Amino acid sequence: MTIYNTTETELLEERIGYTFRDKRLLKQALTHSSFANEQKINKWDDYERIEFLGDAVLELVSSDYLYRENPRLSEGELTKKRSSMVCEPALAFCARDIELGKFIFLGKGEEATGGRQRESITSDVLEALIGAIYLDGGLSCARAFINRFVLSDLENKQLFYDSKTILQERVQKKGEGKLHYILVEESGPEHDKQFRVEAMIDDRKIGEGCGRTKKHAEQQAAYQALLSENRING
Repeated sequence: MTIYNTTETELLEERIGYTFRDKRLLKQALTHSSFANEQKINKWDDYERIEFLGDAVLELVSSDYLYRENPRLSEGELTKKRSSMVCEPALAFCARDIELGKFIFLGKGEEATGGRQRESITSDVLEALIGAIYLDGGLSCARAFINRFVLSDLENKQLFYDSKTILQERVQKKGEGKLHYILVEESGPEHDKQFRVEAMIDDRKIGEGCGRTKKHAEQQAAYQALLSENRING
């Protein structure tokens, strides 16, 4: 009896529009170290090595895209733009679009502590999935996946990437008051902290977010505030 849920992996293939020739690569990309330890799987069969490769493929494809699409941006501006597009919160944002968390093979302990929603895990698995597609189908297939799920809908994603800056500019333009962020909760072990932050204008809450760092939580809070504002104005 297999320890992997084949139905789930087939559903993911359908969702991303790519069918693996070597199913072992997909399973590896979805296998967290906690699951590998629990099931006594070879350490080299979790997603960490393949994530390393996926990270490099993502950097190449996103760099190529930005270079071609922004002929007047300097090297420094391109680097800054790429960093915002492939940082942990941004990749976790993309992973949520395909509900990647539900397909990850996690150990019981990691599952119990909310591992499926943890940005550090979902962003890593997204990179591992890119690495698996690259190994299975080559650069063209990996590029197609990245174009569809990472480099698509960039206007909305740009709102997320630059949410703190955009929110600050809007608040200043409207003269609404002082924008600041309040840490309302800090939880989890030292190596895996979770922060919950509220975005405030003076004493009025306008957004809330969670993340592995205060900076990531603030970004989420700013993004939620922008989405709420857009819904009201829309």
